[in-house]
Amino acid sequence: MAKRPIDLDETALTPAQQVVFDAIASGPRGIVEGPLRVWLQSPELAEKAQALGAFCRYGTRLPPKLSELAILVTGAFWRSGFEWAVHAPIAVREGLSSTVVEAIRIGERPEFSDPAEAAVYDFADELHREHRVTDATYARITGLFGEEGAVELTGILGYYTLISMTINAFAVPLPDGAADPF
Repeated sequence: MAKRPIDLDETALTPAQQVVFDAIASGPRGIVEGPLRVWLQSPELAEKAQALGAFCRYGTRLPPKLSELAILVTGAFWRSGFEWAVHAPIAVREGLSSTVVEAIRIGERPEFSDPAEAAVYDFADELHREHRVTDATYARITGLFGEEGAVELTGILGYYTLISMTINAFAVPLPDGAADPF
């Protein structure tokens, strides 16, 4: 395979790349891996995208379990192995059942006991597959999280679409020891 931006040499970063690298490494992620390494080829994009990502992952009104559910639906839709390998264990740790995670991985609609999980799944799935959401699905999300929550959920889906597209376009390899989930 041709050399890709994922092969970035951390010892030869430009000053602009180093600033963004340090901001990511010292933030809540604590590591610069996967698509974030690719984005460093464009430090300005990396700076803005990683700030949006930090909000989408850590700052929205959705509980972490539901954010991770939205991330998994997106990663599975894009068949983004790196994203799946990173976030599936986090989703389980945050309380999403392994049965739900596995159903999403194999492209089936999970059985949900939690209405909020079902609402997030349906919103994410409809938006990815149909490019819109029904009035009923929209009403369920806004009933649970308000308009602000609907906007934030859409932001999570959009950001992790960018992540997944970056992973796929630049052939970001799976983390060490991870098996290809798709």
